[in-house]
Amino acid sequence: MSKTPAKKTPLPDFEYPVAYCIAGVDEVGRGPLVGDVVTAAVILDPDNPIEGLMDSKKLSEKKRALLAEEIKSHAVAWAIGRATPEEIDTLNILHATMLAMQRAVQDLAVKPDYVLVDGNRCPNFGIESQAVVKGDARVAEISAASILAKVARDEEMIALDKLHPEYGFARHKGYPTKAHLENIIKFGVLDCYRQSFKPVANVLAGMKGVNS
Repeated sequence: MSKTPAKKTPLPDFEYPVAYCIAGVDEVGRGPLVGDVVTAAVILDPDNPIEGLMDSKKLSEKKRALLAEEIKSHAVAWAIGRATPEEIDTLNILHATMLAMQRAVQDLAVKPDYVLVDGNRCPNFGIESQAVVKGDARVAEISAASILAKVARDEEMIALDKLHPEYGFARHKGYPTKAHLENIIKFGVLDCYRQSFKPVANVLAGMKGVNS
């Protein structure tokens, strides 16, 4: 007897806002065990559209890099915002992400009058804003922000890999893969790790147990 395929939950309705200057915002790096959570804010030029914008996760690394350069050269304004591992451990990952988004919007050279954020919640920007579920696939400005944030964070992981090649950051980008977890146990917890995240906290607790 064949199973009836599960129905997909329809996306909430979204109507593109009527505004003069719209910024799209997205984040990358909520799940990794190491490094900053990285966000980007982008204001696109409606008279200079960029072809091929979509959710950064659906693009190859090469295509993301090419689009990132095009976004930087054609956008009205763009900025990157970060929250550090220390801020993540202090605030929690959700609030640290909201802080990083605020920083990205604050750093835009042009102030938007409307902000569209990927997901289901917005930080307080002091500007009219709206959360858009699956926004990175539905809104060009958010797609562009998704690409810039992803490229920026991947570059940071590659740079970290050069300093600590034994951890394999260039491969797993800080996500909790089996090999990554084994390397943390083998080589220890670096300062750039998020110590409040359970896999890291477990290793630290084990180290304390050994040393006590």
